[in-house]
Parts: sequence; structure tokens; C-alpha cells
Amino acid sequence: MIKKKTVFLDRDGVLNRAYIRDGKPYPPTSLNEVEILPVVDTSLKRLKAAGYLLIVVTNQPDVATGKTSRLSVDQINNFLIECLTIDQFRTCYHDDKDDCGCRKPKPGLLLDAAKEHNIDLARSFMVGDRWRDVEAGQSAGCKTFFINYGYHEKQPNLPEFTVGSLAEASEIILGEFS
Repeated sequence: MIKKKTVFLDRDGVLNRAYIRDGKPYPPTSLNEVEILPVVDTSLKRLKAAGYLLIVVTNQPDVATGKTSRLSVDQINNFLIECLTIDQFRTCYHDDKDDCGCRKPKPGLLLDAAKEHNIDLARSFMVGDRWRDVEAGQSAGCKTFFINYGYHEKQPNLPEFTVGSLAEASEIILGEFS
């Protein structure tokens, strides 16, 4: 069986707008706040047409801390899967103190998806806007894209590519790797 190539995507800041407060990104708290970023739909359709599996891997620690409900997160995920060309959502609802294997920067979400879908991680990519995304992708053996919004927080260590948007990442993937 041929192993699949995949683009793993973070959710907030990659697919939909993250809300910036004090230089740090925060997720929408309800479906009413979700705004899909420009050209995301077109970029995903082009990646899908090139044969990539599209899997969203997202940390949603506000569920563990009680700042938002699991229902709200699931409503947002379901809305995005209905609107966009996404094959699957994999969500970690834990906080750092839970020390789970699925919370990025640990690679559990990607490794579990690889087992389930027969994914070739060496031919796959992780696209994210935070250091946790890049580190998870690197730990899983993927090539990494860092969408740099200039957040005032820890920066990733040596992503393969630093870009300004998912559209820019998809152009590189389609141009250099397909």
C-alpha cells in the first residue's frame, strides 16, 4: 500500500483569524467569531487536488482551563470542515500541566494520524503559526512551515520555511515538492 503525503495544519492563525491581545494569539471563543483567512479555501483545494491529505492538528487548552466549552470548539471545527477541504480534525483539549502526548509541541496528534491513515511523514508537512506547531512537525519527521505574524512569544527553532500565510506555504509545497 502506498503511503499518503499529508499537509498537517494548525487551526487558529492558519485557517481562521487568531485574536491578538498583548502580542499573543488567542482562538475565537464561539462560532460567531470565526473568520476564515483570505485564500485559505483556494490553497486547500489546490493541495487536495495535488494529492495531499489535509489534517488539522490543533491545541485547544481553553477547554481544560474552563475558558471555553468543548461544544464551542467542536462547533468551530465542524464549521471549518464543512466550509473547507479538510479531511480530518485532531484536537487536543488538554493544558500543559496535563502532560499528555497529544498536546503540541509533542507529536502525538501527527503520529496517531500517520498510523490511522498510512501517512509518509517524511513526505509530509506541518504548517503553523507558533513554535509548538513547528516543534511537533519536526519531532514527527515532517518538513515545517512557520507563518510568522511577529507574535511576542517564543519563536520556533529552525523551521524549513518561514512564510507569511498558508497561501505562500502551499505555493512552495506545490512548486517544490509535488
